[in-house]
Amino acid sequence: MAKRANKHHPQAKQSEQGRQPKGEGSVFQRKDGRWVAQVTLPTGEQKQWYTKTEKEAAKKLRDALHEVEQGSLIPGKDHRLGAFLDHWLEHIRRRALKISTYLRYRDILDVHILPRLGHLSLRNLAPEHLERFYARKMEEGLSERTIHIMHTIMHQALALAVKRRLIATNVCDEVDLPRVPTYEARTFSKEEARAFLRAVKGTRFEVLFTVALLTGMRRGELLALRWEDINWEEGSIHVRRTVNRYGKGQGYVISDTKTAASRRKILFPPLVRDLLTRHREQQITLRERAQKTWQEQGLVFSSRVGTIINPNYVGEELRAVLERAHLPRMRFHDLRHSTATLLLGEGVHPKVVQELLGHSTIRMTLDTYSHVLPSLHQEAVYKLQAVFEEVPKNESPPPSASTE
Repeated sequence: MAKRANKHHPQAKQSEQGRQPKGEGSVFQRKDGRWVAQVTLPTGEQKQWYTKTEKEAAKKLRDALHEVEQGSLIPGKDHRLGAFLDHWLEHIRRRALKISTYLRYRDILDVHILPRLGHLSLRNLAPEHLERFYARKMEEGLSERTIHIMHTIMHQALALAVKRRLIATNVCDEVDLPRVPTYEARTFSKEEARAFLRAVKGTRFEVLFTVALLTGMRRGELLALRWEDINWEEGSIHVRRTVNRYGKGQGYVISDTKTAASRRKILFPPLVRDLLTRHREQQITLRERAQKTWQEQGLVFSSRVGTIINPNYVGEELRAVLERAHLPRMRFHDLRHSTATLLLGEGVHPKVVQELLGHSTIRMTLDTYSHVLPSLHQEAVYKLQAVFEEVPKNESPPPSASTE
């Protein structure tokens, strides 16, 4: 066949071996009279288009080279979205994805995403497909937060498709998501905190609720706490694990904490030591009564047979306590918020609060509890003013702390 370099594009030239360098192309005419625009893709694969005239072939070459520069000319066969999502999930599972996260993603794909979007072509997926899908799911009663989780799954999967040059761009970047309503945390005042501790006395979860308020530990961290995590001599708790939902209908599992910052040491006051000591004695008695039905897992807070307590049950018990004590209704996580706001209100440095709560950065702590800071700022202003206030005449200044 007769082959000629394309004179219409400065990059269209042949190598000495008759093959264009990657990202370049040529125009030539076949023996049957048709003209061909040929481009060598960044992957090394060649792609061709057939036209009737040289002018049409030259234009097609220019367009193709532009697509190569933009990264929108993708080689290889197309894939169904459903098949690729299945592949992606198994791929990240092998890369140490937590089993609880894998099962949650699997459930979301099987129940929601694949039945509605799985038949679509991966390359033809458009932002409009996702926007209509999310709108339909919200009409079905799903929350904004669940929509965001679905979008996270789609974004991560399509990012892999872009990386492997199966698609040019991630359409998730062009989708407008519904705004997740900001939850206004309800926290205890000093008086309410004292009333709460009085209300939990004698209840099944007295120790659990008290330790939660006095340490700021998460519910999952408390339910995964083992006796081996307590250093009695130092008076500290080592947070290493948390309880997660294993999968729909499959119960709960104990796994490592999500982040390195969550793995931390918390010092506890004598009140907590006394409560934990008494709680351990009660658990030993409970274990002796249960005999063969007891399933020893070393948990500090366990069911009546030694197994993991259902976190939802703990939440129900908390609501019952609050109602009996005529205290405002709140989530279990609000006990943690209460710990932080009470400490900040007492002037404890935010860095200390950050380490206690296991936040990854101090900025996260400050952003979460910014509502407490204005009063602290006001107090700081008054203290600063007091430093520079003029000492009244005929009155000696008080001795400094270093003067005996």
